[in-house]
Amino acid sequence: MPLNEEEQRILQEIEKTFYENDPAFADRVRSETVYKHAGRNLKWAALAFILGLAFTVLTFTTSVVLGGVGFLVMLGSSVVFEKNLRRVGRASLHDLSEKQGKGQGFKSMGKRLRGEDPKA
Repeated sequence: MPLNEEEQRILQEIEKTFYENDPAFADRVRSETVYKHAGRNLKWAALAFILGLAFTVLTFTTSVVLGGVGFLVMLGSSVVFEKNLRRVGRASLHDLSEKQGKGQGFKSMGKRLRGEDPKA
């Protein structure tokens, strides 16, 4: 649902005040994307998984408890990795559908493949 004129004016005033009060933070927020944030988290999760695997291999023979801790690190990092991978995939699908035509990208593509009129 689009904003009415009054709401748009209020939003523009808030945005102007935001840029005037903290321009460095505003630039940082403007440059941050889902891909950068999720990509950074994917790298950290992969590193944590590798470290957890190494810790598990090195400590499992001496202590099952320490091996279990390493396994839990691996499990947690794989959950974080999967969550951020889904976030990147969801953002990519959204970008593709927006490029195809205002959120109707896959629907109109399906209609074209079936030979129907995509504008109907």
